[in-house]
Amino acid sequence: MRTIGIITDAHANLPALNAALAALDAEGCEFVVHTGDAIGIGPHPAECLDLLLGHPHLRFIMGNHDEWFAHGLPDPQPAWMSDEEWLHQRWTHRHLTAEMRETVARWPCTLELELNRVGVAFCHYPRDPAGTGFVPIVKGPSAADLDSLFQGSHGDVVFYGHHHPRSDVQGRARYVNPGALGCNAPGQARFAMLAVDDDGNWDLSLRSVSCDARDLPHDYEVRKVPARETILRIFHGPASSPGRAHG
Repeated sequence: MRTIGIITDAHANLPALNAALAALDAEGCEFVVHTGDAIGIGPHPAECLDLLLGHPHLRFIMGNHDEWFAHGLPDPQPAWMSDEEWLHQRWTHRHLTAEMRETVARWPCTLELELNRVGVAFCHYPRDPAGTGFVPIVKGPSAADLDSLFQGSHGDVVFYGHHHPRSDVQGRARYVNPGALGCNAPGQARFAMLAVDDDGNWDLSLRSVSCDARDLPHDYEVRKVPARETILRIFHGPASSPGRAHG
Protein backbone atom coordinates (compact mmCIF):
# COMPACT_ATOMS: atom_id res chain seq x y z
CA MET A 1 0.00 0.00 0.00
CA ARG A 2 1.25 3.46 -0.92
CA THR A 3 -0.26 6.40 0.93
CA ILE A 4 0.34 10.08 0.22
CA GLY A 5 -1.01 13.30 1.70
CA ILE A 6 -2.11 16.41 -0.16
CA ILE A 7 -2.39 19.92 1.26
CA THR A 8 -2.92 23.23 -0.48
CA ASP A 9 -2.87 26.95 0.24
CA ALA A 10 -1.19 26.91 3.66
CA HIS A 11 -1.05 30.71 3.33
CA ALA A 12 1.36 31.32 6.22
CA ASN A 13 -1.02 29.90 8.83
CA LEU A 14 1.30 28.08 11.21
CA PRO A 15 -1.27 26.47 13.58
CA ALA A 16 -3.18 24.91 10.67
CA LEU A 17 0.01 23.74 8.96
CA ASN A 18 1.39 22.18 12.13
CA ALA A 19 -1.87 20.30 12.73
CA ALA A 20 -2.16 18.97 9.17
CA LEU A 21 1.45 17.81 8.95
CA ALA A 22 1.23 16.12 12.35
CA ALA A 23 -1.89 14.24 11.25
CA LEU A 24 -0.31 13.18 7.95
CA ASP A 25 2.91 12.09 9.67
CA ALA A 26 0.84 10.02 12.10
CA GLU A 27 -0.80 8.28 9.14
CA GLY A 28 2.63 7.25 7.84
CA CYS A 29 2.33 8.98 4.48
CA GLU A 30 5.12 8.17 2.06
CA PHE A 31 5.24 11.84 1.09
CA VAL A 32 3.07 14.96 1.12
CA VAL A 33 2.45 17.35 -1.78
CA HIS A 34 1.63 21.01 -1.20
CA THR A 35 -0.12 22.37 -4.28
CA GLY A 36 0.84 26.02 -3.96
CA ASP A 37 0.53 29.26 -1.97
CA ALA A 38 2.63 28.39 1.04
CA ILE A 39 2.89 32.09 1.90
CA GLY A 40 0.80 35.25 1.66
CA ILE A 41 -2.30 36.24 3.67
CA GLY A 42 -1.19 34.69 6.97
CA PRO A 43 1.05 36.16 9.69
CA HIS A 44 3.70 33.38 9.74
CA PRO A 45 5.48 33.37 6.35
CA ALA A 46 8.98 32.56 7.60
CA GLU A 47 7.86 29.95 10.14
CA CYS A 48 5.68 28.16 7.59
CA LEU A 49 8.37 28.08 4.92
CA ASP A 50 10.89 26.84 7.49
CA LEU A 51 8.54 24.05 8.51
CA LEU A 52 7.67 23.05 4.96
CA LEU A 53 11.23 23.15 3.64
CA GLY A 54 12.52 21.24 6.66
CA HIS A 55 10.03 18.41 6.31
CA PRO A 56 11.81 15.34 4.92
CA HIS A 57 8.96 14.10 2.72
CA LEU A 58 7.39 17.17 1.14
CA ARG A 59 7.04 18.04 -2.54
CA PHE A 60 6.01 21.47 -3.77
CA ILE A 61 4.01 23.11 -6.53
CA MET A 62 4.27 26.82 -7.37
CA GLY A 63 1.28 29.01 -6.51
CA ASN A 64 0.70 32.65 -7.37
CA HIS A 65 1.83 33.91 -3.94
CA ASP A 66 4.95 31.76 -4.16
CA GLU A 67 5.60 33.06 -7.66
CA TRP A 68 5.32 36.70 -6.58
CA PHE A 69 7.95 36.00 -3.94
CA ALA A 70 10.27 34.01 -6.20
CA HIS A 71 10.08 36.18 -9.31
CA GLY A 72 8.78 39.53 -8.09
CA LEU A 73 5.44 41.27 -7.93
CA PRO A 74 3.83 42.40 -11.19
CA ASP A 75 5.38 45.69 -12.27
CA PRO A 76 3.71 48.12 -12.46
CA GLN A 77 1.15 47.35 -9.77
CA PRO A 78 -1.86 45.89 -11.64
CA ALA A 79 -5.30 47.44 -11.29
CA TRP A 80 -6.70 44.23 -9.75
CA MET A 81 -4.21 44.33 -6.84
CA SER A 82 -5.30 46.83 -4.19
CA ASP A 83 -2.83 49.06 -2.39
CA GLU A 84 -3.27 47.15 0.86
CA GLU A 85 -2.68 43.81 -0.90
CA TRP A 86 0.44 45.29 -2.53
CA LEU A 87 1.72 46.38 0.89
CA HIS A 88 0.85 42.99 2.34
CA GLN A 89 2.89 41.15 -0.29
CA ARG A 90 5.89 43.42 0.28
CA TRP A 91 5.61 42.81 4.05
CA THR A 92 5.56 39.04 3.46
CA HIS A 93 8.63 39.16 1.22
CA ARG A 94 10.62 41.25 3.72
CA HIS A 95 10.23 38.48 6.30
CA LEU A 96 11.78 35.81 4.05
CA THR A 97 15.37 35.19 3.04
CA ALA A 98 17.25 35.18 -0.25
CA GLU A 99 17.95 31.47 0.26
CA MET A 100 14.22 30.81 0.59
CA ARG A 101 13.61 32.76 -2.62
CA GLU A 102 16.13 30.64 -4.51
CA THR A 103 14.52 27.44 -3.25
CA VAL A 104 10.95 28.51 -4.01
CA ALA A 105 11.99 29.63 -7.50
CA ARG A 106 12.81 25.99 -8.29
CA TRP A 107 9.31 24.73 -7.50
CA PRO A 108 7.53 23.36 -10.59
CA CYS A 109 4.10 24.44 -11.80
CA THR A 110 2.94 20.85 -12.25
CA LEU A 111 3.82 17.36 -11.08
CA GLU A 112 2.63 14.10 -12.60
CA LEU A 113 3.50 10.68 -11.24
CA GLU A 114 2.26 7.11 -11.08
CA LEU A 115 1.45 5.18 -7.92
CA ASN A 116 0.98 1.46 -8.58
CA ARG A 117 -0.36 2.23 -12.09
CA VAL A 118 -2.65 5.03 -10.87
CA GLY A 119 -1.87 8.35 -12.56
CA VAL A 120 -1.82 11.34 -10.20
CA ALA A 121 -1.43 14.97 -11.30
CA PHE A 122 -0.86 18.07 -9.16
CA CYS A 123 -1.03 21.78 -9.95
CA HIS A 124 -2.08 24.99 -8.25
CA TYR A 125 -4.57 25.83 -11.02
CA PRO A 126 -4.35 25.85 -14.82
CA ARG A 127 -2.01 28.48 -16.24
CA ASP A 128 -3.23 31.13 -18.63
CA PRO A 129 -2.18 30.74 -22.30
CA ALA A 130 0.56 33.36 -21.92
CA GLY A 131 2.02 31.49 -18.95
CA THR A 132 2.15 34.66 -16.87
CA GLY A 133 -0.49 33.70 -14.34
CA PHE A 134 -3.53 31.52 -13.83
CA VAL A 135 -6.82 31.36 -15.69
CA PRO A 136 -9.86 32.91 -13.94
CA ILE A 137 -11.33 30.74 -11.21
CA VAL A 138 -14.50 28.81 -12.04
CA LYS A 139 -16.68 28.82 -8.93
CA GLY A 140 -18.79 25.75 -8.22
CA PRO A 141 -17.31 23.93 -11.23
CA SER A 142 -19.15 21.12 -13.01
CA ALA A 143 -17.45 18.01 -14.34
CA ALA A 144 -17.50 19.55 -17.83
CA ASP A 145 -15.89 22.75 -16.49
CA LEU A 146 -13.08 20.78 -14.88
CA ASP A 147 -12.58 18.53 -17.92
CA SER A 148 -12.05 21.72 -19.94
CA LEU A 149 -9.87 23.47 -17.36
CA PHE A 150 -7.57 20.49 -16.82
CA GLN A 151 -7.48 19.16 -20.36
CA GLY A 152 -3.69 19.35 -20.30
CA SER A 153 -3.42 17.22 -17.16
CA HIS A 154 -3.04 13.47 -17.37
CA GLY A 155 -4.05 11.18 -14.55
CA ASP A 156 -6.83 9.30 -12.88
CA VAL A 157 -6.96 11.95 -10.16
CA VAL A 158 -5.99 15.64 -10.33
CA PHE A 159 -5.25 17.62 -7.17
CA TYR A 160 -5.35 21.42 -7.22
CA GLY A 161 -5.95 24.49 -5.05
CA HIS A 162 -6.04 28.28 -5.59
CA HIS A 163 -9.81 28.49 -5.02
CA HIS A 164 -10.25 27.97 -1.29
CA PRO A 165 -13.48 25.92 -0.93
CA ARG A 166 -13.16 22.13 -0.83
CA SER A 167 -14.30 20.29 -3.97
CA ASP A 168 -14.41 16.69 -5.22
CA VAL A 169 -15.87 16.16 -8.72
CA GLN A 170 -15.76 13.12 -11.03
CA GLY A 171 -15.31 13.88 -14.70
CA ARG A 172 -12.80 12.48 -17.16
CA ALA A 173 -10.63 12.30 -14.04
CA ARG A 174 -11.44 12.84 -10.40
CA TYR A 175 -10.73 16.47 -9.62
CA VAL A 176 -9.97 17.18 -5.96
CA ASN A 177 -9.34 20.44 -4.14
CA PRO A 178 -8.59 19.54 -0.50
CA GLY A 179 -9.69 23.03 0.57
CA ALA A 180 -7.37 25.82 1.64
CA LEU A 181 -5.42 24.82 4.72
CA GLY A 182 -4.61 28.34 5.86
CA CYS A 183 -7.79 30.22 4.92
CA ASN A 184 -10.65 28.44 6.56
CA ALA A 185 -13.06 28.73 9.44
CA PRO A 186 -10.96 29.05 12.63
CA GLY A 187 -9.84 25.83 14.22
CA GLN A 188 -9.91 23.59 11.13
CA ALA A 189 -6.98 22.14 9.19
CA ARG A 190 -7.97 20.41 5.96
CA PHE A 191 -6.09 17.89 3.82
CA ALA A 192 -6.58 14.89 1.54
CA MET A 193 -5.13 11.39 1.56
CA LEU A 194 -4.72 8.98 -1.32
CA ALA A 195 -4.03 5.28 -0.68
CA VAL A 196 -3.22 2.89 -3.55
CA ASP A 197 -2.79 -0.85 -3.02
CA ASP A 198 -0.47 -3.14 -4.95
CA ASP A 199 -3.20 -4.02 -7.45
CA GLY A 200 -3.89 -0.38 -8.34
CA ASN A 201 -7.11 -0.06 -6.32
CA TRP A 202 -7.27 3.34 -4.73
CA ASP A 203 -9.15 5.20 -2.04
CA LEU A 204 -9.29 8.95 -1.61
CA SER A 205 -10.49 10.71 1.54
CA LEU A 206 -10.98 14.36 2.47
CA ARG A 207 -10.19 14.99 6.10
CA SER A 208 -9.78 17.71 8.69
CA VAL A 209 -8.32 17.97 12.16
CA SER A 210 -8.72 20.63 14.79
CA CYS A 211 -6.06 23.25 15.40
CA ASP A 212 -5.69 26.01 17.97
CA ALA A 213 -6.22 29.26 16.06
CA ARG A 214 -6.98 31.45 19.08
CA ASP A 215 -3.74 33.43 18.73
CA LEU A 216 -4.13 34.24 15.04
CA PRO A 217 -5.78 37.66 15.53
CA HIS A 218 -3.12 38.51 18.13
CA ASP A 219 -0.31 37.50 15.75
CA TYR A 220 -1.73 39.65 12.95
CA GLU A 221 -1.89 42.63 15.30
CA VAL A 222 1.47 42.23 17.03
CA ARG A 223 3.25 41.70 13.72
CA LYS A 224 1.40 44.66 12.18
CA VAL A 225 0.46 42.62 9.13
CA PRO A 226 -0.82 44.99 6.42
CA ALA A 227 -4.50 44.48 5.50
CA ARG A 228 -5.02 42.44 8.68
CA GLU A 229 -8.58 43.67 9.29
CA THR A 230 -9.62 42.76 5.74
CA ILE A 231 -7.84 39.40 5.91
CA LEU A 232 -9.39 38.40 9.23
CA ARG A 233 -12.85 39.31 8.00
CA ILE A 234 -12.63 37.54 4.64
CA PHE A 235 -10.33 34.58 5.24
CA HIS A 236 -10.73 33.65 8.90
CA GLY A 237 -14.38 34.29 9.63
CA PRO A 238 -17.00 31.60 10.30
CA ALA A 239 -17.00 31.00 6.53
CA SER A 240 -14.90 32.49 3.76
CA SER A 241 -16.62 35.13 1.69
CA PRO A 242 -17.82 33.49 -1.56
CA GLY A 243 -16.59 36.44 -3.57
CA ARG A 244 -13.04 36.29 -2.26
CA ALA A 245 -12.59 32.65 -1.36
CA HIS A 246 -9.28 32.51 -3.18
CA GLY A 247 -5.96 34.28 -3.07
